[in-house]
Amino acid sequence: MVNDGSTDETAQIVNELGIELLNLPVNIGKGGAMNAAARQVDSDIIVFIDADLGASAMEASKIIAPVVRGEADLAVAAFPPPVKMTGLGIVRGSAAWVIRRLGGIDSIAPLSGQRAMTRELMLAVLPFNEGFGVELGMTIRALLLGYRMVEVPTQMVHRECGRDIEGVMHRTRQLWAVLATTIKEMRRRRP
Repeated sequence: MVNDGSTDETAQIVNELGIELLNLPVNIGKGGAMNAAARQVDSDIIVFIDADLGASAMEASKIIAPVVRGEADLAVAAFPPPVKMTGLGIVRGSAAWVIRRLGGIDSIAPLSGQRAMTRELMLAVLPFNEGFGVELGMTIRALLLGYRMVEVPTQMVHRECGRDIEGVMHRTRQLWAVLATTIKEMRRRRP
C-alpha cells in the first residue's frame, strides 16, 4: 500500500493492520506514487485501488479474477452510473475516443483507477504518466504492446464530483491530462 504524503491517520491505521506500507513523506501525485510503488512490488499480480472506495473496495476481487484465470493481462473496473449529476461526459468520452483510435477497442471505463494486472504488463508500461493521465497512458501502452484488456462491471462507488466549481475544475484538469497524455503517447509511437 502507498500513502502519498497524506497527513491524516492513514499510515498509523495501515501499520496497525500489519499491512506493508510505502509511506511517502510528501504528496507526489497518483502517477508518482504508483511509480514509487511499482519499483518495490514483488508479486505476480498487481492491483491498484483508489483510497476513496470504502467498503466497495471488496469488489476488487472481480477485476483480479480474470487476471488470475489468465483471461486478461489487464482488468479494469467499470462503475455503475453516478448517483448525482456529474459532468457532461466530455473527459470520459475524449479518453474513450483516444483508446479507440490508438488501441483499437471500445472502452466504457477509460479513466477508472481500479485495475488488476500482471507483473509483466506493469513492467512493460512503466513509467506511468503523472497526474490524471496515468490510466489512459497505461491502457494505450498495454494495448499497443498487444496485451489483453477487459473491463469488468462492478458495484464500486467513490467520491463523485458534482457540477459545482470544484467539480468543473477537477474535470478541467482531467481534460488537460487526457490531451497531454494523448500527445505524449502519440509521440512514443513514432519511430
